[in-house]
Amino acid sequence: MTGVALVGLAGATGLVVAEQLPHHDGPPVPASVSTSTAEVTRRTISERQFVTGALGYSGSYVVPGSGPGTLTWLPPIGTVVNRGDALYEVDGRRVTLFYGARPVWRDFTPGMSDGADVEQLERNLRDLGFGQGLTVDQKFTSATSNAIRRWQQAVHVTVTGSIPMGMIAFMPGAVRVSGHELEPGTRVEPGGPVEYGTSNEPAVNLNASTRQLGWITVNDAVVVTLPDGKTRNGKVSAIGATATSTGNTNGNGNGNGNGNGNGNGNGNGNGNGNGGSGNAGNGQNQTTVAVTVRIEGEATGFVDQAAVQVWLIRATHPNVLTVPIAALNCVSDGEYELMLVDGTTRRRVAVRTGLFDELAGTAEVSGDGLAEGQKVQVPREDA
Repeated sequence: MTGVALVGLAGATGLVVAEQLPHHDGPPVPASVSTSTAEVTRRTISERQFVTGALGYSGSYVVPGSGPGTLTWLPPIGTVVNRGDALYEVDGRRVTLFYGARPVWRDFTPGMSDGADVEQLERNLRDLGFGQGLTVDQKFTSATSNAIRRWQQAVHVTVTGSIPMGMIAFMPGAVRVSGHELEPGTRVEPGGPVEYGTSNEPAVNLNASTRQLGWITVNDAVVVTLPDGKTRNGKVSAIGATATSTGNTNGNGNGNGNGNGNGNGNGNGNGNGNGGSGNAGNGQNQTTVAVTVRIEGEATGFVDQAAVQVWLIRATHPNVLTVPIAALNCVSDGEYELMLVDGTTRRRVAVRTGLFDELAGTAEVSGDGLAEGQKVQVPREDA
């Protein structure tokens, strides 16, 4: 219907046609949903729960002081120190990183007794390209001394064929500097911390509750959703041995005077003041353990400390029938049915559900007459 309004304009009378308004005879008719079909499959299904973690690096290292002296240089935070590079300088002399699990505890010099530390040193000299004629074993030989000489000449230090304590430091692998304990100009003491680091291998660090630890073990397969939306497979590489308890306490004071509210972990409040009263919020304690997840393949979209989702497996059922979650029609609380499609024939089948894999979008189902290879109705993805 068109509405008409009379408008006076400079003494003249004009007609203005108002915009036609929509007219409804009743409630809107729902649009039909386009459907397609999916196949009932038999496979292993895992139920997953995601935990929020943060991108970072695996490992946590303390780089010790090599000997007494003045710290004269440190690599900037974020620097990756590889085998043969300088970890820091003391009295203007570099302390070189070699790889190995055993710390330096004596000089490397001709005539020294055999030991696993000698083999560790020789392996590094060989891997750095100075091992011509060197046999990697636990014996310090003339070939060992010659390899040391070649290395010392290459790094422009006094060539002696021996390595005194303080010239090298063994760490498990490459060190990505994450923090400084000392600053240049301060005193370095043997064995005391100089700087901190991690490995250079991307990892996800998260805190799992003690309840979740009931179903998390080392080498468990996980799926990590990275900041760019892509997923990568991974494995739980380490679970901390120490639990950390965190608590949240909120306290507010209300009153006519100087009221102060103090809340403890049990959510109790005490008010002190001139007519004041204290109201405390609920205190919550949670005990967590640090878990490290190593990512397989290249971590694209890597942003240090960016939040990611880690999908952990809670339970697994092998050799079960599965359908897309979208195929399930909820008919009542906890009860579902499927629409089986056979050519132009459709029939409803009541099913029981088992595990749900929300990451894969599939659900475990069972029911009378349900079999692998049947077709079920699902909404079209482009609908």
